[in-house]
Amino acid sequence: MTRTPLQLISSSALLFLCACLSATVSAQDIGAKIDEYMNAGVKLGRFSSVVLVARDGKILVSKGYGMANYEDSTPLKPQTKFRLASVTKQFTAMAILLLQERGKLKVEDLLCKYVEDCPPAWEPITIHHLLTHTAGVPNYTALSGYRELKTQHTTVASLIARFKDRPLDFKPGERFRYSNSNYALLGHIIERVSGKTYGTFLQENIFGPLKMNASGYDPTSAILQQCAQGYERMNDNLINVEPVALSVSYAAGGVYSTVEDLYRWSQALATGKLVSEKTWAAMTTPFKESYAYGLIVDEQLRRKHISHSGSIDGFVTFLGHYPNEKVTVIVLSNQGNSPSPYIARDLAAIVFGEKYDLPVERKEIKVDPKVYAAYVGEYERQPGRNFKVFLENNRLYLAYLGRPTIELLPEAADKFFVKIIDIQFGFVKDEKGQVTHLVLHQEGENIPVKKIK
Repeated sequence: MTRTPLQLISSSALLFLCACLSATVSAQDIGAKIDEYMNAGVKLGRFSSVVLVARDGKILVSKGYGMANYEDSTPLKPQTKFRLASVTKQFTAMAILLLQERGKLKVEDLLCKYVEDCPPAWEPITIHHLLTHTAGVPNYTALSGYRELKTQHTTVASLIARFKDRPLDFKPGERFRYSNSNYALLGHIIERVSGKTYGTFLQENIFGPLKMNASGYDPTSAILQQCAQGYERMNDNLINVEPVALSVSYAAGGVYSTVEDLYRWSQALATGKLVSEKTWAAMTTPFKESYAYGLIVDEQLRRKHISHSGSIDGFVTFLGHYPNEKVTVIVLSNQGNSPSPYIARDLAAIVFGEKYDLPVERKEIKVDPKVYAAYVGEYERQPGRNFKVFLENNRLYLAYLGRPTIELLPEAADKFFVKIIDIQFGFVKDEKGQVTHLVLHQEGENIPVKKIK
């Protein structure tokens, strides 16, 4: 087959070409386009975020769009604190690696070395397995009873007891499955080895040295000054969310921070201020499914991308870095329905001069509700993480992982959209007219999701 001139360009040359093109987008143009994009999302009720975009060590945009507190009209600012959710995991991973550099532990160590009354099933598990989500330990936030207990303060021992005696999902090291339990156990190891609480260790070894003065983990604090209130949007209504207890999120998702502090963190990682080059290489080397140590390392916009997202009741967060282009994008949102990772992708596209779409409003059409019955059921997004589609008052709804129910609005008899976020669902039937799966369309991707019930 004859290759086109573009196909003859080497991957390294293409990356260099992309970098050169990105440099042609001026800071002024980037700021104007980000304002246009973010304001469009706010107008539609989809965005309520603080964003920070930096290139070559310079902050191009650091700005809030929406409200930190809608009850008293407090605006979001770069200094607003957010619950980071799973963006926390990179701090936990770094704490483990700092302890390894100091000779206090090794990632090859067995978990049971640090856990009293260790279950026999855990005996093959190493710290490496925990860091890479390949331990097989069931995810405590997906277990029955979590919804009733998530707002109640707990201890580390009580948290681990929730999943300690459950069978493993698979043999350690066999495959990847994301589990917050892994990072709760890592938090316990940090405390056991250092002799300090998780929050104190982070403060003394990461937040303090990097002057991340607006960041921390304090499970006993009932009120955080300048902290965004978390919300969920149901159709046209905002719901004030009761926060998950920090002690429940713990080392898997309990840290709070600001975009400015996270940028200091990102710069410290990029410049080797905390750990050696060898340790940083280990932290950013994927093991399975692009997951390294508290970070995902893959490609986005044809560029190497190091990132992690977070989602917890009322908050969706994202921190991403393009190391070769020296571009960092941070999006912290206080609406649980907010598509922060996709916002970040579009903001990066603006920086690089790539294609992106402004948020637009879709139009609902009238459809005979009799067709909805075929769509009712469960669809497996990932093992243990199912979409539940159901009918109520001749309207179609979707529930997912205990989050607020969202209505699916028809734009065709078999295609639906969601008002609060730019995603669409298409239902697919076989030759017998039976629905076999749905197709989730999001950010240009079409993801098939099998119907299982």
